[in-house]
Amino acid sequence: MSGEQTTTAVPGTATTVQPTVKHDLKTAFQHPLDPLTPDEIAAISLSTRHYIAEHTEVKAVKFITCNLLPPPKKAVLAYLGIALTPGGKPEDPVPIVRKVEVDLLDVVAGRCYNVILSLHEAKWKVDTLALLSKELHPQISVEELIDAEKVVKNDKRVQELAAEVGVLPHQIFCDGWSIGYDERFPQSRRVQQALVFARFSEHDNLYAHPMDFIPVIDANTEEVLHIDFPPHYTSTPNGPKLSVDSTAPPPLETSSVESTNRPRIPPPKKAWDFLPDLMAETADNYSPRTDLKPLHIVQPEGVSFTMDGNVLEWQGWKMHVAFSHREGIALSTITYLDRDTQEVRPVMYRLSLAEMVVPYGAPEYPHPRKFAFDSGEYGMGTMANELSLGCDCLGQIHYLPGAFIGHDGSAIVIKNVICIHEEDAGVLWKHTDYRPGGRSQTVRRRRLVVSMVCTLANYEYIWNYHFYQDGSIELEIRLTGILQVYVSQDGEPSPYGTTVAPNVNAHYHQHMFSVRVDPMIDGLYNSVVESDIVPLPDAPTGSQHNFAGNAFIVKENVLQTESGRKYDYEKERRWRIINPARKHYSTGNAVGYAVGVKGGATPMMARDDGWAVRRAAFLKNTLWVLKDEEGTGAFKGTGSARMWPSGKYVPQTREDPEDSVGTWVKGEKKVDGEDILVYVTVGTTHIPRPEDWPVMPVEHLSVTFKPVSFFKANPSMDVPGTHDLKSVAAFGDSNGHANGHANGHANGTANGHANGNANGHANGSANGSACHC
Repeated sequence: MSGEQTTTAVPGTATTVQPTVKHDLKTAFQHPLDPLTPDEIAAISLSTRHYIAEHTEVKAVKFITCNLLPPPKKAVLAYLGIALTPGGKPEDPVPIVRKVEVDLLDVVAGRCYNVILSLHEAKWKVDTLALLSKELHPQISVEELIDAEKVVKNDKRVQELAAEVGVLPHQIFCDGWSIGYDERFPQSRRVQQALVFARFSEHDNLYAHPMDFIPVIDANTEEVLHIDFPPHYTSTPNGPKLSVDSTAPPPLETSSVESTNRPRIPPPKKAWDFLPDLMAETADNYSPRTDLKPLHIVQPEGVSFTMDGNVLEWQGWKMHVAFSHREGIALSTITYLDRDTQEVRPVMYRLSLAEMVVPYGAPEYPHPRKFAFDSGEYGMGTMANELSLGCDCLGQIHYLPGAFIGHDGSAIVIKNVICIHEEDAGVLWKHTDYRPGGRSQTVRRRRLVVSMVCTLANYEYIWNYHFYQDGSIELEIRLTGILQVYVSQDGEPSPYGTTVAPNVNAHYHQHMFSVRVDPMIDGLYNSVVESDIVPLPDAPTGSQHNFAGNAFIVKENVLQTESGRKYDYEKERRWRIINPARKHYSTGNAVGYAVGVKGGATPMMARDDGWAVRRAAFLKNTLWVLKDEEGTGAFKGTGSARMWPSGKYVPQTREDPEDSVGTWVKGEKKVDGEDILVYVTVGTTHIPRPEDWPVMPVEHLSVTFKPVSFFKANPSMDVPGTHDLKSVAAFGDSNGHANGHANGHANGTANGHANGNANGHANGSANGSACHC
């Protein structure tokens, strides 16, 4: 056997389209960062199988991951014609070899392998095959999560326990979770915990019926290893009392009675459905609303963005959009056309959501094991939804597909996984000259949205990357779905959760996210400035320099070495990424982009030496600054080796790995004027409400990136004012009469006289011809 497999051309994919950048290099891709196509995945898996059959004793494999290894950064920028320094010339293009990385399992031995392949003359060749250490595990696959439910359903002991509380075998369902942290099981076993629920009809909301035991399974041997029974609380004059003396894990040989000291608890039977046809049957007083009229998003002349393969352009922005099995969406080579200078200016080399962890706050065992790393343990791309036109995105939509590898080596394709569209986002800017006869101008804000939705067991996450006409970027994270719940006894207190429905306890928890920013502000060599806003030091009220007591200043510090930094609310701490090699013509400051975390900064509640933070050191700080390093050894000729803030192999870790933020930062490498990385930690603390049940209304948080001394002035001054001829008065012949009377005298009279007379007459008439708004 040759150990090689030829790829075939797939119309409309990276295997057939020629590069848009003109040079003499022959390539098998349109863009060097294009994601793997289904055809490539199939060819890669076949080459890997042939190689393993020829060179190892492995008899059967399960493929877990298959992903593109990014080329060296400078090679990509040279290929695309992007300069490394402000005003400089791009480097000469060099050949780029397409490389991939595969993680797989030896089905018989249960060991994990890492394989690296390269594409040479349309053939995939294995470069290296490495057996991983016993304690290292690649992410849990979708198939393994589904198989976990089968293993639990078929286990005799589970069936007996379910029968004791009135649940039949076919009514047993579960969500497979990574084991989290449990020293009772060796790291060499591929272990999951299963959160068990009952389902009493085909599409019944199973989360309404949590059960009182948690099996632990071996995903390789497909057997139940152990069953945990969480203890419970009772009310006492001194507060809630746990049914056992300690929250530590009980020994495996301890019986359920000894470990919990409480009786069995049947699952609550009340239905809490979310599907309309089921709610019509089971919900109290349910009927769908009939007073909501249609709202349509119409673009009669089509969209304002263009797509060339995976390259997206809109309003001066240009970027590469890729599906990632782990991050979901990966945006790369983000540039902005500065209309003032007609210069294409680099902003970011890569932007993605690199990791997230959801630690729960109940201390009684085994609930502390619940802190899922949804990126590193499962993959946000592999758990992504197929999006529906007119439901998940409104208006004129362009979708991109995504593909990842299945256990058998074939590609699993999600056809409409990334949604690209435009939205009206309110007012971009406005000013009114309030004087009689004055004029005004109103400009509405349009934004480009690149989005994805993924379902991680009970929760849904919506990732919205927003690009604005003023040169700013926002990553908005929306959370919805169903709370993770556990069964409680009648009248049981819930010191670490909310009883959202009778016998349904939703534990307190946090959602913490690590945003990976590979900046490229006017070139590759950047710095980070930390700014604190403070009252003028040593200048009390009444003093010579601060007589009125109102003075405050900005204290700035350029970070010199790798470090982690905390957000300081009292000092309005902020950071900006700058290029010290280019200054603004007026301020004299280095051009830059500010990192805004006020929409998502939250303190970590778990202790620094606790299990969650021990595995995820990125939680300790709001912002990390590191020097980027590219691949060496087996990974030579590839891009950044610093990708994952909690390490490449996350399942079952017990300490922060060597390839993680917490270890990288100890190098204290120079970061002033270097090729740097910035990791931003944001999150939200969720104290559940009854109104979050049975499905949670959307919560959201955000990270923003805004230009600071980057442009000469407001870059959106050339956006035309709008007069939407489709907008009409809701109830009458004019907005003044209709809304003045219908909406009340507050707006019609009070506001009407202030804005209705002065603004209304001055700007309603004079301004009408200028803006019509």
